[in-house]
Amino acid sequence: MTNSLSLELAKNLLFLIGSILFIGMTAIVLARSFKIPDVVMFLIFGIFFGSEGLGILNINSGSSFNQIIMIFGSSLIIFDGGASVRLKILKEVWVTILMLSTVGVVLTALLTACAAYYLLNIPPIEAFLLGAVIASTDPATLIPIFKQIKISDRVSSTIISESAFNDAVAAILTFTILNMVLKSGDFEIVHTLLDLFKQSIIGILVGGILGFIAAVFISHEKYNFLSEFTPIVTLMAVIAAYVGADGLHSSGFMAVFVFGIVFGNQDSLGFKLSTNEEIEFNDFIATNSLIMRMFIFIILGSQVDFKLINLYFISGMCVVLFLIFIARPITVLVCALPDSKAKWHRNELIFMSCKRETGVIPGALAAMLIGINAPHANLIAAVTFLAIFTTISVQATSTKWLATKLKLLIE
Repeated sequence: MTNSLSLELAKNLLFLIGSILFIGMTAIVLARSFKIPDVVMFLIFGIFFGSEGLGILNINSGSSFNQIIMIFGSSLIIFDGGASVRLKILKEVWVTILMLSTVGVVLTALLTACAAYYLLNIPPIEAFLLGAVIASTDPATLIPIFKQIKISDRVSSTIISESAFNDAVAAILTFTILNMVLKSGDFEIVHTLLDLFKQSIIGILVGGILGFIAAVFISHEKYNFLSEFTPIVTLMAVIAAYVGADGLHSSGFMAVFVFGIVFGNQDSLGFKLSTNEEIEFNDFIATNSLIMRMFIFIILGSQVDFKLINLYFISGMCVVLFLIFIARPITVLVCALPDSKAKWHRNELIFMSCKRETGVIPGALAAMLIGINAPHANLIAAVTFLAIFTTISVQATSTKWLATKLKLLIE
């Protein structure tokens, strides 16, 4: 009986995987025809084939399959983003990245909380919880977009780096506020800052060490005995970076991103892949990143609860529009304008103000709040998905047009 049940579950899982791959390939073809980022079409197809649509894709957000896809898929995409960031660019804009990833997250959460307090009529602390959940930007969305649309290196590197680093800050802020909501405690700013600093240092160390070790065994002149297994070693290291950092109560995504930066800039360490190995490796990562974002965004779309969204649609959309058009521009100006070293131009600031896609991490945080039955969890989940759908469908599709208008597009 048990074997029979296991076999049926395996068959259902295979059917699900095959269906997502077929749906994803169809979405890619259409996305290229309409010349829009593929993540937008993945999300739309996920909604169409999900439980609120045709019902072909029924994936519980709390299932192991869902969690593995979200964690591993996001990790691989974030590694790809880190590997594409050049250290030369980071040295120029690191102050802005640091400010956006820390002060920027808190400021965005506070501004959004003010809007949520008045528009949704919820207590201030729970409005702050909502702001914290949707304050971070999403590397799983932004990295693929900038892979397809080439813009100024320092602008894309800043936005991608911010999105990879601010996940940890948003998660810490969310858990701190949640603890206040559940226990009616005080906001311990010193404890929170120390915790953030500890998590950041651990994440950076884990990612940096693993990146160096991988580079040595793959590209070192004497010790490159694993060079022919570069893709396998990379996948192992991505998993090790996430699991290792997470096991040390740090940000797994931060560790993966730093690992990507170190591995992608190994020429600065005196290592280098051969031309053929580099081409094969890049093709492997590009293919797997495509498959992972296909799974992530089709699954996200399939889990939409329109009944829940309808309850809070108008007021929730007002909060999202406030986040996009007021909170984000203010945050960018506060965090980037004082950076005298970067010397940001007006067009660059405008572009960064218009890029803050919400995605996987806020979605996961919202799902967690529902799972523990936190106060106003359903409302927070509804607003979070509205933020995900609106920012991806509007901001992602307008990226090329905006970059062209602001003269930031690289042909």
